[in-house]
Amino acid sequence: MTAPRRRLFAGSNVRTLRQRLALSQAETAARLGISTSYLSQIENGDRPLTELTLAALGRAFPNDWAEVGEDAGLLTAAIAAARDPSVSGAPVEEAAVHRALRQQPQLARRLVALHDAYLRVQQQVRALDDRFDSGGETSGRQPWEEVRDWFHHANNYIDPIDRAAEALAAALPAGADPVRAMIDRLQLRHRVTIEPGTGEQTAPLRAFDPVRRTLRIDRNLPPESTHFQLAHQLVRLEFANEIDVTVARSGLVDAASALLSVGLANYAAGALLMPYTAYRDAARELRHDVDGLRQRFGVSFEQACHRLSTLQRPGAAGIPVFFCRVDMAGNITKRHSATPLQFAQYGGACPLWLVHEAVAIPDRILVQLAETPDGVRYVTMAKGLVKASGSFTRTPRRYAVTLGCEAQHAAEFVYADELRADGPATPIGSSCRICPRIACDQRAFPPAASIIEIDPNVRQVVPYRFR
Repeated sequence: MTAPRRRLFAGSNVRTLRQRLALSQAETAARLGISTSYLSQIENGDRPLTELTLAALGRAFPNDWAEVGEDAGLLTAAIAAARDPSVSGAPVEEAAVHRALRQQPQLARRLVALHDAYLRVQQQVRALDDRFDSGGETSGRQPWEEVRDWFHHANNYIDPIDRAAEALAAALPAGADPVRAMIDRLQLRHRVTIEPGTGEQTAPLRAFDPVRRTLRIDRNLPPESTHFQLAHQLVRLEFANEIDVTVARSGLVDAASALLSVGLANYAAGALLMPYTAYRDAARELRHDVDGLRQRFGVSFEQACHRLSTLQRPGAAGIPVFFCRVDMAGNITKRHSATPLQFAQYGGACPLWLVHEAVAIPDRILVQLAETPDGVRYVTMAKGLVKASGSFTRTPRRYAVTLGCEAQHAAEFVYADELRADGPATPIGSSCRICPRIACDQRAFPPAASIIEIDPNVRQVVPYRFR
């Protein structure tokens, strides 16, 4: 005889989750597909969380499901594994997953574990294929690759440093000009004198002399970049111990460890200028309007986008987004994704992605509804940017940044207002080497390990077929 399923009363957790996300009961109930009165009964402990409600919580708040207990997490993961479109065969209905959890919980956990292993293998294959595509070796990674991978595995969130930066921001004089406050702290606490930069073409953006205790910042930098360089120097001095401990625990050595130290200071500088809780709350309030965020926090468009990709604090995560920066040649020079979308680690991105168009159209925001081969839809925003050089003889930097989220979060993403989440989507992939799409007019070359078929009597847009 099957033992009765334990009833889960977790109303206080649901209420805490709702309040942390600044949602009303009506808004939360609408996302879960239940009535407001029923949600009120759950929060008051009068009703248990049913399997259907647990599944709805997992779908509506994928980054916060842990707040309502292990049952919700297992159910969400099991449904994702059973309905993964990248696995051949018909997807398993949610009702069948519910029965499996009741009748064979150990088997359900095994299914989730196997799916996790499958995803890891896919990531490894993607990385190896990217290396093949780039002409690189399959071993002996470059230092910047090691650092990039370290941040990726850390989910682009470093808790001790992020919380320390948030505390430092709170310790600065309330209401004071943040730039003046950072300069004062550098001078009074660390005996650092700020000297004017030369503005010469060969001058570094930032130069700190630890013996003379002087700091010079290129005077040609825009205000937001100047603020960031000040913040970088301040956190390097304030959080020297935290940064050293993190680097020591990373396992990286030589140049990679030095690069990681710089990367952690950059991370801390962003966290100081955009403190976690205040920035996350503002992002939800403004529905992730990057222009609104950059003006409120006095940062650049790119800095505001990048910070959104780091909002992964356990129990208080923002909506999962991806972020990347692309140069004029199509190379991805920054990347992070808290979504199922993963970028090619080497080379460029899919030519159908609007970020390439944005590079050529500076200071204009483009939006796109895109769909990856696994069937997941994304709302994407991209903007071309130009960093002035301060001199006619010095070429300005031109690039584009892009930010996006899964279509299920469209209501919280202002850039989705011009799109229909159920409308036609542009089919994109990571790169041609790992994209399985057969009918793609933009394909540059076939996927790795595919079998090429050529018919000399038939000429399509792409001169071959593959399987």
